[in-house]
Amino acid sequence: MPIPFRHVTVLGVGLVGGSFALALRRAFPEVSIAGWDREEVLERARQCGAIDDARAELAAACRGADLVYLALPVEETLRRLPEIAAAAPPEALVTDSASTKAAVCEAAGRAFVPPRFFLGGHPVAGREQGGIANASPDLFRGAPYALMGASGESDARAARLAEVVAAIGARAVWLDPAEHDRLFAYLSHLPQLASIALAETVLAGAGDAARLLAGPGLGDSTRLAGSPYELWAGICRTSPQLDEALVRLIESLEGIRARLRDPSLAQDFDRAARLYKILRQME
Repeated sequence: MPIPFRHVTVLGVGLVGGSFALALRRAFPEVSIAGWDREEVLERARQCGAIDDARAELAAACRGADLVYLALPVEETLRRLPEIAAAAPPEALVTDSASTKAAVCEAAGRAFVPPRFFLGGHPVAGREQGGIANASPDLFRGAPYALMGASGESDARAARLAEVVAAIGARAVWLDPAEHDRLFAYLSHLPQLASIALAETVLAGAGDAARLLAGPGLGDSTRLAGSPYELWAGICRTSPQLDEALVRLIESLEGIRARLRDPSLAQDFDRAARLYKILRQME
């Protein structure tokens, strides 16, 4: 496959940015990748082969790139967009990996004036523990990768990014930013907070007994509770439908509590089992 982008800059070489760089290098060994982050992160990224060059200044990191990949927390992405728009070459494609998209795409619409081009993205992949130490070129393999817009996006740079998504093993899904945020409030942000609430409740009720007596089910149900608040703070503040999703979850829990000893509770189990089967491709 011809290389879609030859000079790539990754802003934020942590779990997602580092994994993107590693996956991109595996797919296109001739690609040149520069990174911008803290000095110690850049050194680790260079040691593991994720980047070729470390850049201390963001504006300098963007210059000369034909693809600028933002793997920054969503609120830092929002703050940095005007600076990036000014520094990146006009012919470059700028994309991001934030988990909420409407606010980012609105801000990018103000900062990027044609021919400058921004295409919002969200790789639906991650791990509870972040950082370059946990980066892997396989992070995106088999995962959906949301791209903001329509599959018939007229700018050729969008098609080239879709090629990159396929080359790193992910599956491009084109979405409207507002619809993305509505869906991911339920598919991603709500499960995170539900896991936090469950972990808090178990800790308050069982405490250290969890270490001795808990089975694997509790570990599966609280896996997301290991994610750091620093990663999720901005997501919680920029996910417009998250309040609605939490209200629905609370209503569901109240309904279960009200029918705890009623045979009609079987209907809840049946409906929940349908999602279980969908996620495991059993139906």
